[in-house]
Amino acid sequence: MAMSVGGDSAESPMSDINTTPLVDVMLVLLIIFLIAVPVAIQTVKGIKLPSVVFDPTTTKPENVSLSVMGNNGTCQVYWGITPVTHQELLDRAVAKLKTEIDRQGGPGNPDLELPEAHVRADVGTPWRCVAGTIYNMQMAGFAKVGFISQPKGGGA
Repeated sequence: MAMSVGGDSAESPMSDINTTPLVDVMLVLLIIFLIAVPVAIQTVKGIKLPSVVFDPTTTKPENVSLSVMGNNGTCQVYWGITPVTHQELLDRAVAKLKTEIDRQGGPGNPDLELPEAHVRADVGTPWRCVAGTIYNMQMAGFAKVGFISQPKGGGA
């Protein structure tokens, strides 16, 4: 610690800065970073991450195409081009799934391929509208509910 003695120090303020705490903090941070950096860049050898490529959607005639829009606190769902309420959506989805299962030979068929639900949602649609639609389709029994989006330019 530095201490000023003698002279006229009582009249003038002391202009010396005690840098010891600053140096202590900097040394502690340096030691922490020297220990933390090798841990942070540690990698596991042999793991190959998948590369993501635009994969066009295969549309089958049995798949359900839904469009969801919402504004002013209301949600509007379209089955194809027909507007439906949430109860009508659930009823139609259950009927569609039952018809498709019966058409393919019943639930005991080992080669049973259930239809998928494809949801298109406007950018400004509240999430509760989209989530409600997904929930209704899952309650009806649709195991695969996916989103259809517009890819950015320059895709595959």
